[in-house]
Amino acid sequence: MEYSIKPSEGRDYIILTVVGEFTAETFMQCIVETHTLGREMGIRNILVDVTNARNVDSAMGTYKFAYSDMKTTEGVDPLARVAGLVSPGDHSHDFVETASSNAGMFLKLFTDPDKAIDYLLKKSPPG
Repeated sequence: MEYSIKPSEGRDYIILTVVGEFTAETFMQCIVETHTLGREMGIRNILVDVTNARNVDSAMGTYKFAYSDMKTTEGVDPLARVAGLVSPGDHSHDFVETASSNAGMFLKLFTDPDKAIDYLLKKSPPG
């Protein structure tokens, strides 16, 4: 898995771009780095571009990610608003969205980049 992290042009959200296969365990390092940059810049909105990445984790690994890792790992903001940009037809990220939502986090998946960014820039509370 390879990844890059940078602020958006307008500094309204952080962009995490991931390439390759990953599990929750291998994903946590880039999550921590992304949330750290967001905290340093005062940004709580994150665009996770996984259009060239595939989640190969088990259902149990995904469940642990949502209910434990994201809530107990130092440096992670569990209340950040996150838009996941996925490739049409790639359903490997669907359970992450469901488990994260059920665990009280604000993660939604999109195939349209404009809709993902609109979600991030909403002024109302996430949800």
